[in-house]
Amino acid sequence: MGSTKVRNSLLSKKLKRTETRLLIIDDNQLRYNQILNLLLGNDYQVQALLLDDLKSFEKQLNTPWDAIIFGRAYDLKIEQTLSLIQASEQPNLPVLLLQPEDYQPQQYQAYIQKGIYDVVPLEPLDYFYITLIRTLSYSQLLQTEQRLTNELETIHSHTQTLVNNSHKAVALFQEGMHVKANTEYLNLFGFKQEDEIIGLPILDVLQPNDLNVFKQRFKKIALGQFDQARFEIQSQHAAISGNNALKLEFIPSQEEDAVQLTIDYQLDLATPANTLFSEKSDGVQTAWQQINRHLSTYPAQANALILFRLNQCPERVFQQDWQTPAQYFNQLQSFLKEHTQMPIFNIEIGVYIGVLQAENSSVLNSQLVSLQSLQKEHLLKINELNYSVQFKLSYAPITEPLNEDSFTKLLDQTHQQELPKAKSEIELAPTIDIVTAEPANSPISLDLSLQHVDAPLQSSVLQQLKQQLARSEIHLKYQQIYDKHDQETHNYEVTSGFISDEQWYDINDLAELREDSELSIQLDRWILVEACKQLHNFITQYPKAKLIINLNIDILLKDKSFPELISKLLTIIGSKLESPLVLQFSEQAIQPHLAIAQQHITRLRQHGAEISIRDFSSSMYSESILQQLDVQYLKLQSKKTELLNSDDGLVRLQEKVLNYLTVKPVGILLSELNDMNSFANAWNVETRFLQGQYFQKKLDRLTDVQDQ
Repeated sequence: MGSTKVRNSLLSKKLKRTETRLLIIDDNQLRYNQILNLLLGNDYQVQALLLDDLKSFEKQLNTPWDAIIFGRAYDLKIEQTLSLIQASEQPNLPVLLLQPEDYQPQQYQAYIQKGIYDVVPLEPLDYFYITLIRTLSYSQLLQTEQRLTNELETIHSHTQTLVNNSHKAVALFQEGMHVKANTEYLNLFGFKQEDEIIGLPILDVLQPNDLNVFKQRFKKIALGQFDQARFEIQSQHAAISGNNALKLEFIPSQEEDAVQLTIDYQLDLATPANTLFSEKSDGVQTAWQQINRHLSTYPAQANALILFRLNQCPERVFQQDWQTPAQYFNQLQSFLKEHTQMPIFNIEIGVYIGVLQAENSSVLNSQLVSLQSLQKEHLLKINELNYSVQFKLSYAPITEPLNEDSFTKLLDQTHQQELPKAKSEIELAPTIDIVTAEPANSPISLDLSLQHVDAPLQSSVLQQLKQQLARSEIHLKYQQIYDKHDQETHNYEVTSGFISDEQWYDINDLAELREDSELSIQLDRWILVEACKQLHNFITQYPKAKLIINLNIDILLKDKSFPELISKLLTIIGSKLESPLVLQFSEQAIQPHLAIAQQHITRLRQHGAEISIRDFSSSMYSESILQQLDVQYLKLQSKKTELLNSDDGLVRLQEKVLNYLTVKPVGILLSELNDMNSFANAWNVETRFLQGQYFQKKLDRLTDVQDQ
């Protein structure tokens, strides 16, 4: 019997034929040389770079690499490295971690969950070599997949451009007279209905420049001689002036004594189209193809088609300069992509469709519920001015691959089906006891249901706020927080605001609210209830999700039934976490009422809530507040982020943080990390949590960054 030759394709010469781009993060030149010589000794072409500092790494992230090997660095941590890669242009770039000196085998899974491709010792070299080649092969597969995807997109775009600009117009003639015509033929010559063209002579419509030549050819065709039935003409018809030549092809028709004409024509692309109001007649016809392609590329168990229809467009968009309307409509698709985190396709002006995907129907329903917030009024900024925008959303499940007919039916179905709503189990308590300065024997019980807030309002802002609250038009914004320990990965800060007269108002620490404690409490209760509805819905997707909800001081100091509300909310949320709600109050607001605030905080803690102080380190009393209050989190004053911009400032910030941690082991959050530089520098400070637009923007619904 013959021998069987076993060969591992992983070790073939294919990988050796291309240059391997390797970024090595290490402070040891000898290890770098060892890795480089290992690859060169096995006939690999290598372009390698050694670095061990943050600034160099940030710069090199702009260069494409095949893999990164992380050993040890001067001011760069492995977690920091991973977070910067995931937010770069190569988020899936594989990272191979050289086993740290204190490495324990039980740490392996934790490292993999952080985003490491593999953890490997440098010795023995054979084992390291095989692991490295596997890493590089995986990287090549990812790059090939991305390249093929890009090529497919390019081919499809090119094909679609040809389809969009190439049209077939068909008509049927008997004795030189029109008897039938398709829509393209009617559109080509400016007719609205087929009745208008029936009975018209062919010459009256085609209007060829060279009339005699056309007559001679058509006479032969009418006699059944089709040897010269394909030719081009230039038409004098006003409806198609500016178009390219019309390519005519006559063929016999199945109908008696009839001739069929097919006209292949191409729109004159040099003629500028009305970019604002030219209706995308091909939108519906091509969208189903794009959706099919997306579903085949990213298959999921549960899929839905979301229809977005522009419901509100302010008139003043059309009262500005001529560019403003175009900018407004051009930004709508980008707006939807940013807020929905799904592929969006434009089918006509002001009408868009998106594809929502999930691993099962329960998660899909949870995602559909979360889209409700997008139906509120939003703002688009154009040339530093705000313009209102509001969409109406509906949906239909996608259960099979689409064709043009089934897609049209699916679109009709979306018009009939509104988004599901969050379960309304959570309701505002009808009666709230307010603590006042009146004697103890004269308690005042106030009904603060939405319909009965009769307290005098001292400002127009409060009047507008009251109206928005009555209509449930308050916006909740959610921003995910990065945990350096990778334990509380789905913490979200909840902020709030409202839109009035196309202006955005932040509710957190709204100065006018100090004039009306009753409205302040009512508002905070509404925010708590709505945020908890969203959390109850979101834990279907992420069971360990937690909310940090910003509140005003009145609800803490003056609402006697506040702890009971928290207890009820926690029960209805149904989270498996011990404390999924963190109530966050301002340091400046809480400092004058420290003694009484501690009593109320103790009750809230007994009812299951955790406590956070925002704008911390903004006064000389910060350390005293930390000593006296039972808090679990601190959000540093946003100005402290500016200290990251200098070495001296970074040292001073680190000293402050370490001092606070000495007083009490709390989770400290550093905010406003809106770019790579500040986010990366924040890793050099012992704050556990990082927050800012670099990691996630503030969104209208709860969304994990990995789903974006």
